[in-house]
Amino acid sequence: MQETATITAAEIARLAGVGRAAVSNWRKRHADFPAPVAGTAASPEFDLTQVEQWLRGQGKLPELSAVDRLWRRLAPTPDAGPGALAAVGALLLARQRGERPSPRQVDRRLIDLLPDIDALAEESGPQATFDELWQRFSAPGPGRPWATPDDLADLMAGLADVGGGSVLDPAAGSGATLRAAVRAGCTSAYGQELDETLARLAGLWLALRDVPGEVCPGDSLLGDAFPGRHVDAVLCHPPFGASNWGHEELGYDPRWEYGAPPRTEPELAWVQHALAHLRPGGSAVLLMPPTAAGRRPGRRIRAELLRRGALRAVVALPPGVAAPHGVPLHLWVLRRPAADAPPPARALLIDAADGDLSELSVRVLTTWRAFTAAPDAEIEEVGFARAVPVIELLDEEVDLTPARRQPAVGGEASEEHLVRTRERLAAIVGDLPALMPQVTPAADEAAAPTLSVGELVRTGALQLLGPIRTASTDGDAASGDGPPVLTAQDVLNGADASGRDDGKLGQEIPLAAGDVVVPMIARTLTARVVTTEGALLGRNLYLLRPNPAALDPWFLAGQLRTSANEKQASSLSGTLRFDIRRAQVRRLPLEEQRVHGEAFRRLDAFESTIRQAAELGEALVKLMVDGLARGLLEP
Repeated sequence: MQETATITAAEIARLAGVGRAAVSNWRKRHADFPAPVAGTAASPEFDLTQVEQWLRGQGKLPELSAVDRLWRRLAPTPDAGPGALAAVGALLLARQRGERPSPRQVDRRLIDLLPDIDALAEESGPQATFDELWQRFSAPGPGRPWATPDDLADLMAGLADVGGGSVLDPAAGSGATLRAAVRAGCTSAYGQELDETLARLAGLWLALRDVPGEVCPGDSLLGDAFPGRHVDAVLCHPPFGASNWGHEELGYDPRWEYGAPPRTEPELAWVQHALAHLRPGGSAVLLMPPTAAGRRPGRRIRAELLRRGALRAVVALPPGVAAPHGVPLHLWVLRRPAADAPPPARALLIDAADGDLSELSVRVLTTWRAFTAAPDAEIEEVGFARAVPVIELLDEEVDLTPARRQPAVGGEASEEHLVRTRERLAAIVGDLPALMPQVTPAADEAAAPTLSVGELVRTGALQLLGPIRTASTDGDAASGDGPPVLTAQDVLNGADASGRDDGKLGQEIPLAAGDVVVPMIARTLTARVVTTEGALLGRNLYLLRPNPAALDPWFLAGQLRTSANEKQASSLSGTLRFDIRRAQVRRLPLEEQRVHGEAFRRLDAFESTIRQAAELGEALVKLMVDGLARGLLEP
């Protein structure tokens, strides 16, 4: 934590909701703009307080809540976040217990902020204050490799069925899976984390909620903090690909019940560490790299885990659910076999790599629970899940990659399906010329002035809502049969609302016709106009509600998704994250907006039809390839 909070030019732009060029112009045009106090000539840093005062004086600073103002001073950089929050957490915990630390006992870096911290704690209570700061700390962004997203952690807790039992996370990070276990109703929570500050932070969260347990610092593989402790469930997001994990020191460790892990297979060491801490019948869920399911050095341990009934399921997840974001990770679901139990005949492999995790979680949990209720029954959902006989998996490779073990599409009615698909594709392709809008070069090539979305919000031309996040719920979550929810994946796919309210939406915002929705995280900047009412705004979506007297929604959506705005609004870290407040919109009279909006609407319909044609074309090729290869079709 820095004594003087500083801010970069890029962060000033985000704070004010403008582009970087605007900040450069302010520095040139306004002699009273704060001078740099740190950094370099190429990357200067400015005093945060001075910048906020200047922006406020110019009427360019959006109003911040008391919590946001406090957090900006606590953690001006991502690296400062864990230590800052831990220091405040210790202070709030003392307050909750009725203790008043003396000035000497208070972290010296908090002295100037004590009035703000005390005011928030007095208003909301220590636990709620800590939760508000935690939300700022855990928001997705660069510099937070320890964070396991709440959706994923909740799925892990559900697969392990942690309700009413004790839980351990041997690689706890800042405690995401332990928090999920608490939300799911665990009775006690234990953890260990290599980073001492993160361990302290996770322990403070538990203590502020009076959850029995503790989080200890240290390396779980080389120095287990809980030897001899057996729990009902283990949840773990272990570090991937560690080269110095203790292979030589732990060569004859008693935890290697299923085989000594090769040097290149540290994840299999974590699997066996988790099993060693389970009581008989207890469950473990670990987030694993996909290579662990098929690498040759680990095949003997995988085979032994299958033979003895310890490995019960592998779930392939969509890309981007957790770091590293470009890799479709797996979940391994394990169970400590009872001494007298016969090994199960089947293992469940689920391929949930296509889609959005928040929508797929319910289906994954439903399939897993059906499997555990009848472990010897056949489960075959084409392209999604299969209960595979263990004997089939025990081949030369012992490859547990779910996509390679899914049931094949049946050949029934393949001729009818083929003909129908071909006819639909031909009809759609025939409609394309009529859908393409007619455009001509503009007579005047002079660029119209633009306004940022942030400026449109401040002038009242636009209302910006979201993105909403997952709510922290202490009770049971809803079953997922609530009102329909428009998800980020629906927006990207141009589909109707496919989600259901599961009780975890931090805020229920009904969508209205004419709203424009934009995913916060995507491969490309995508904007979609809502044409029907009745659905709720899903997680990680911006909602832009135009004032109909000032903005045409189709014009706004078309302006947002330009290549220039994709660069302007994307994060500087290289991740696929957008701050839509920085996007620029041309300033045109409303009548001209409507003319342009109609062209954008036709382009949207054209794009949707192109997408349908591509999907049908891919399906047609697949049908023909499968039919020819299996002898169901002839050339």
